[in-house]
Amino acid sequence: MQRILLRSGKSPFDVVPVEEALHRDVIATNSGNLIFSDAAHKILQTPRTEVVSNGIRTNVAAAGRINEQYDVFVVPLANAFRPSFEPQLKRLTRLITQLRIPVVVVGVGAQAGLDYNPSRLKAMEPSVREFVSAVLDRSASIGVRGEFTEKYLKDMGFRDVEVIGCPSLFMYGKDLAVHKDAPALTAASRVAVNGSHNAVKSQGLDRVIARAHQRYPHLRFIGQNLTDARQLHWREVAGPNGLVTEMPTHPDHPMYQEDKVRVYIDPVTWIDDLRDFDFSFGSRIHGNIAALLAGTPATVLCGDSRTLELCRYFDIPHRTIDDLPEDLDPAQLYETADFGAFMSGHQERFERFTGFLSRNGLDNTFTHGDGGAAFEERLRALPFPAGIRPWMDTDIASLTSRFGWLQSRMSELAADNAKLKKELAQSRATEKPAAKPPAPSTTSVYRKARKAVGRPLRRALQSGRQ
Repeated sequence: MQRILLRSGKSPFDVVPVEEALHRDVIATNSGNLIFSDAAHKILQTPRTEVVSNGIRTNVAAAGRINEQYDVFVVPLANAFRPSFEPQLKRLTRLITQLRIPVVVVGVGAQAGLDYNPSRLKAMEPSVREFVSAVLDRSASIGVRGEFTEKYLKDMGFRDVEVIGCPSLFMYGKDLAVHKDAPALTAASRVAVNGSHNAVKSQGLDRVIARAHQRYPHLRFIGQNLTDARQLHWREVAGPNGLVTEMPTHPDHPMYQEDKVRVYIDPVTWIDDLRDFDFSFGSRIHGNIAALLAGTPATVLCGDSRTLELCRYFDIPHRTIDDLPEDLDPAQLYETADFGAFMSGHQERFERFTGFLSRNGLDNTFTHGDGGAAFEERLRALPFPAGIRPWMDTDIASLTSRFGWLQSRMSELAADNAKLKKELAQSRATEKPAAKPPAPSTTSVYRKARKAVGRPLRRALQSGRQ
């Protein structure tokens, strides 16, 4: 039995209540991460393998335990070669350099502009070199998202680089069908839209969403950020992202007030809900991949290299967000979307992906297992929470649920405080009192608890009274 440690926010089979999911940030700030990590988990699960999620945070001190307990470390990544991710990349490199087992990186990408100019990545090049070198010392090759990342690494002198796309689109193996069931979009069509804070605030997507909201009464915005989810569930609008009132996840936005917004913390519910839609569009690559996995037509509005190279590799219909007409109607995107190359080239891309896995010593469920049947059966038997929706002040049941979770958190903090006081009392018996800090009072712990978990609720209640 091969034991695989998989870097992911949570196992696909972990059913996490919404409040706990937001508190722990199981989506690693972006729910799109779970789509490709869940896909990797399913793909790697065979009768001869056991796949274990290690969580998204890198614990360098765990290297010894990982060497003892696992046979391979698999690391699905997205746009990891970007300045804001450099600290995490360095920690991941420190962990990998201490591992004696194979390390396989699946689908890493570099992030630049639409012009593919890597100049903004120059300062972090030493960190990228150290990471890729550490990985290639422990694997046959490194799997990248597309053409830009391939050239970026090969220009550094690396040769064992393979373009494999993203594992998310291989969640169902070589079978993937997307068809336009309606001849055109109408006011009765169900349309999903997605977008990042930057696309909404700085790239004009807010205007596109506003016009689509007027034309399509059944429009739904699907957010992905942790801040989006907190705004929906807690009406938490603090911080710089919370000031983007143009985001439909903001409580002041008309779509929020009309219950036309969702954020998902489990890919299975996300994909299932999108099966009933006629079309999806927006700047989120995995928001639209979720639609494609559901068989729903989608068009990506590319705003950078990370989305553009994936769309080009998979032949996903796309437009660059800087080249959109002022009066863009989703019907225009739907009309021109062609999925012929997307579907006809899928089997070849799938075989290239599974070939990469094989060269790195990894089996896959479609070649060496049951095609994911047992995985899907187990998944379908679990009671995952529905997508997070706007919290309306008249929803008494959800208010009770939120208060219940907050009370449990208070009880946990009180228990931790009692344990700490006991340990401090024991240590005072053997050490000089001045060497230890005073034990926190129960009052101080409750004050900290209210500050940590009560602020979102207070804001929510205040907002609800307005």
